[in-house]
Amino acid sequence: MAKVVFNEEKCKGCYLCMTACPKKIIVIAEDRMNAKGFRPVEVLEMDKCLGCAMCATMCPDCVIEVFK
Repeated sequence: MAKVVFNEEKCKGCYLCMTACPKKIIVIAEDRMNAKGFRPVEVLEMDKCLGCAMCATMCPDCVIEVFK
């Protein structure tokens, strides 16, 4: 199973990863903000992740790591 890890403090809330995810399992974390005042993203259903790393490829700030 794949695992996606976000460096939430570096996330600037561009949400490009959300549009890149083929399974649409990346969502905005409504319950928290980072130190910069942005709402980071999170994966709701990690078991549905394909491990394709499209989210990490799309991220302009290298905030995302994908482990298989």
